[in-house]
Amino acid sequence: MVSVRRWWNSKLLQLGVLTVLLSGAWMLRQTQGHLLLEMYQLVSRPFQMLQTGPSPEERLNDSRFWELQTRIADLESENQNLENLLGYVEKAALSSDPIIARVVGRSADHWWQQVILNRGSKQGVKAGFIVQADGGLVGLVESVTPNTSRVLLISDLKNQVGVTINRSSAKGILRGDSSAEAVLEFYEKIPDVKVGDLISTSTYSQKFPAGVPVGRIKSLNFKQSPASLAKVELLPPILSLDWVAIYPFAPITDELESTNSELVN
Repeated sequence: MVSVRRWWNSKLLQLGVLTVLLSGAWMLRQTQGHLLLEMYQLVSRPFQMLQTGPSPEERLNDSRFWELQTRIADLESENQNLENLLGYVEKAALSSDPIIARVVGRSADHWWQQVILNRGSKQGVKAGFIVQADGGLVGLVESVTPNTSRVLLISDLKNQVGVTINRSSAKGILRGDSSAEAVLEFYEKIPDVKVGDLISTSTYSQKFPAGVPVGRIKSLNFKQSPASLAKVELLPPILSLDWVAIYPFAPITDELESTNSELVN
């Protein structure tokens, strides 16, 4: 009797295990594995919480967030540059309305020599027009196409600008130095000038109108022969030009030629 009971209990246990396995297999088939996945996620969730580092979804959200932040920063910077330029335009010495343009081309090999603007002859730009930015004089329009213009920067080695010291009216020639600084050679041996003096274009300049801000005296060398020299910090942001203002300007040489022609005729 005891052996029969043991046999029955063992068979009953096997039948129970078989029933559980068959029920589990049927449930997996009906739910297509979703129940097993949910159970796995439930069991593994505490271990996932212990893992360091963001999840793929969090990394994607972070990437989108920083992309938007970058775009916002770019727009804010562009807006600030335009506001600064427009504020400078309102205080500019020239009375004519400028043509607002943006720098769209700049070669690493000629970074301090020239830039390309997105305005050309179709917008009224001509060779000889002057270019300014927030801070003062940038350069001179050298050539134009229908939709672009090339500007020779005042930082170019071959560019020369007649300038004057605002405080004392001492005058000289400013030459580019392929950097954010320039070299000023005075007409006088010992000019009335000191570090910190502001300089602007002079009435002697034939390419640029008088009174346009250019830079600030950074250092002096009175021992240089035959003329004293000064190192000038350029006020316009030549290193990082973005938006500029183009002004019509007739060089003095052109005006003299026109006057002489009228006298002859």
